[in-house]
Order: sequence, then C-alpha cells, then structure tokens
Amino acid sequence: MLTELGKRAKSAQRKLMTASSGEKDKALLAIADALEAKTAYIIAANEIDIAAAKEKGMSPSMIDRLSLSETRILAIADSVRQITKLSDPCGRILSGEKRPNGLVIEKVSVPLGVIAVIFEARPNVTVDAAALCLKAGNCVILRGGKEAIHSNQKLAEIMREAVSRSGLPGDCIQLVEDTSRASAEALMKMNGYVDVLIPRGGAGLIRSCVENASVPVIETGTGNCHIYVDKDADLTMAADIIFNAKTSRPSVCNACESLVIHRSIAKEVLPLIKARLDEKSVVIHGDEETAAILPGVLPATEEDYGKEYLDYEISVKIVGDIDEAIEHIMKYTSGHSECIVTENYSAQRQFTDEVDAAAVYVNASTRFTDGGEFGFGAEIGISTQKLHARGPLGLPELTTVKYVIHGDGQIR
Repeated sequence: MLTELGKRAKSAQRKLMTASSGEKDKALLAIADALEAKTAYIIAANEIDIAAAKEKGMSPSMIDRLSLSETRILAIADSVRQITKLSDPCGRILSGEKRPNGLVIEKVSVPLGVIAVIFEARPNVTVDAAALCLKAGNCVILRGGKEAIHSNQKLAEIMREAVSRSGLPGDCIQLVEDTSRASAEALMKMNGYVDVLIPRGGAGLIRSCVENASVPVIETGTGNCHIYVDKDADLTMAADIIFNAKTSRPSVCNACESLVIHRSIAKEVLPLIKARLDEKSVVIHGDEETAAILPGVLPATEEDYGKEYLDYEISVKIVGDIDEAIEHIMKYTSGHSECIVTENYSAQRQFTDEVDAAAVYVNASTRFTDGGEFGFGAEIGISTQKLHARGPLGLPELTTVKYVIHGDGQIR
C-alpha cells in the first residue's frame, strides 16, 4: 500500500517539479475555494472524530486542537490563498559565477521532492502541509493520527479533487489512511520514494522518527517554552504576556510551559501572574520559594521543569539573577521559543546572545513563533534542529539546491 503511494508520488513529482508558478497558484486557489464550498462536509466528518475523542476521554485542550469550525475552516482556506501571494521559492538563481575556464556555475533552488509528514491530532496540518509543499513544488504523503482520520480523509479528498481539476496531478497530495504504528514505521523507511520526513507532534512521535527513520528527517521540536521575568521588568506587561502565552491556546507548541522569576520581584509579580492565570484555572507547579509566596501551588518536580504540558498547567522557578535564569532555561529548553521580559538593555542583549533556541523573544509572547506571524504564510512545523533549517518551516525551507553548469566544450 505505502509502496504504491510512493510510486504515485514519484510519478506526480516529475510533473509538479516543472509546473509554473501560475499553475501551482491556480491549484492552491482551487483548494481554498473547494474547502469553503464543502465546509459542511468537513465539519460533519470532524464531528465524528470529536465524538470519538470525547468518548475516549480526550482532554478539552486536545479536543480544541482537533476541532474544526466554520471560522477555522475559513481561516485555513484564507491561509492557502495567502500562500499564493508569496514568491515561488523554486528556480531562483541564488548565486552565479563564471570560472577562469569559462564555465558558468549557477546555484539554483529546487524542490526537495517527495515529503512525508507524520503528524497527530491537528487536521489543519493536513491542509497547511499540502499547500506549502505544493507551492514549493513538492509532492506530499500525509500520515495523520487516528484521532483525526475522518477529518483528514475528507480534507485530502477535497484537495486532491481540486488539484486535479486545476490541471496538476491529484497524486501530488496523498493520505496514508492506515493509522497504525506499523504504517508510520514503514513510512520512516521508504528510501527511494520519500526524500524528506517531517514529524509534527509530541515528544514521543518526534523521538520515534529521529531514532528509527532511515530517510532524512527535519526534526520539529516539542515546545517547552520559557518566559523569564527579570528584575527590571514591567510587571503588568509580564503578567499580560504570560497570560497570552499560556492561555490563548495551551495545546500548541509555542505556548509557554515554564516561568522563571527573578527573586527580587517575585513577591510582587507572582500574585499578579496568578490572578491572571486564575481566570483560566491554570494549575501552577512551583518550587519552595514559589509555594511560600503562593500557598496552595503544587510542588514542582524535575519532570515538571522539562514538561510540555499542552494544557492549562505551568511550572515556576525562582532564581537569583539572569545567569541562573539562563542556566535553568538551557538545562530544560527544547530549543523552540524562549522569552525575557525586561526594560534593561544589557539583560536583553545577554539573553538573546546566550539563549540557544530557534526563536528568542524580548518583551513579547512566545505565541508569535508561527509561519503566518513571521510573514511566511502557513508553516509546516517549527524546526528545533540546526540542519537543514531552523524555526518556522516556510517555503524557502522546503527547497534544496542544485548546481547548473554551462560550458562550451570544456574538458578536465
């Protein structure tokens, strides 16, 4: 079954890689129109997944991650349209040089080829990944989680039909409908058919792909994102940023999971932060100093400091200075997004210089680590590795290069 998908993807890739920008944008606009036109069908399929999730006792935050409403579908369609307004990343001459022997050597951006994406209970990823891959001239094989299978089947069906109507091969978008662990493991080893694998999900999924895949992997990381409130912070600003970063959508990877607070302002700022987090009933896990200031908080363990909660929970650590804060963050960071809240320029520079993460913020919510917010359109994931890309994976990151050499008979 998977081998057949791989063969069809490779066949479609030969046509897609030479498609013009206009042809690809036509297909993307057809997808956006079709998603809007068939919103009711998508919601009906999604309701089956939601009902099953509730029956299995899935947490409210994870159900939110799984849910598709009319508003969300319209937003997904709009993000597809936004991708058509972005420059085609393929066919760009990145550099060129005429050598002393007369050879003209050009470095040109080209599609990666066939990209496999393994992801969990977020059906919006089905569309985001397909649209970005198509714009960058790549075929995509999608393997979502069982929690979203009915939603993903409907979305893939709609997109494939739309692409076919536009004149490009529908097989440039394919869905693995077998959601067993075996199918994921097989996809990880499809050398000869899959050029790159991108896992998007929790720590277990990503670790499994990194450890078991024989095809190249772009590791998208979990988000144990920290916010450090420095001694020179605007405390009201800090509380507002933390409230947004933790509660606006706790089930996503750019949500804040851990707070680090300077000891000199802890007694003043922690009650402000707790008052805001209480609005959403956020559970706080704190160290002994935090518990002395906020009676009733749960004790924080080593596991808490390294945990991506993806829910209305957060850990708190009180430190004596910025050096201790950075040391704590670098011990537990997942390399995703880290933030400092301070009015002190020297502290800002030290934090941005010394914290090693894909995105480092000064006085802003970590929730901005997103392809759309960075101006990339939709994004296929947040890479926390350093090769071949880091941060939001937009269109340029979905290409590679080849060298084109022009001569007039040179031999060596």
